[in-house]
Amino acid sequence: METAHSQQQAAPGAFTAFARFVLCGGGVGLASSFAVVALASWIPWALANALITVVSTLLATELHARFTFGAGGRATWRQHAQSAGSAAAAYAVTCVAMLVLQQLVASPGAVLEQIVYLSASALAGVARFAVLRLVVFARNRSQAAAIIRTPRPVHATVASASAATGPAALCRAA
Repeated sequence: METAHSQQQAAPGAFTAFARFVLCGGGVGLASSFAVVALASWIPWALANALITVVSTLLATELHARFTFGAGGRATWRQHAQSAGSAAAAYAVTCVAMLVLQQLVASPGAVLEQIVYLSASALAGVARFAVLRLVVFARNRSQAAAIIRTPRPVHATVASASAATGPAALCRAA
């Protein structure tokens, strides 16, 4: 029978978790960009983007729960919802950044657009990492720590020879 200690992973430090966040999120993001292009050849781009965004957010949340933040198991529906909320906020930040750019520069070049978009994405990513680490997956770490720190009950084994000595001897032993 597995104990709570063997089921839970130790929570990684902030630097390790951030490196894993970048690796998992970046990997999923890169795969998603190719998937959107491929799917958009069959269905409208906006629908392809929406579908891939949902799937990639679910996948990234599972990776973050299992690998990035050391939760030691699958993400809960609550964590998926919170992660989706942080992803939607990050999406909004990048959209606002691009709208502001369009308002400030009449016809920005592709390089300037990429700089603004990637900068907004990086800032939103750092904020999203903080939200996921401090809010979404923090409860799992604190619950896991509480489970691990809870002392295990000690079960006394009474030999059959002790039973022969009588109830008085057993009471003193207890």
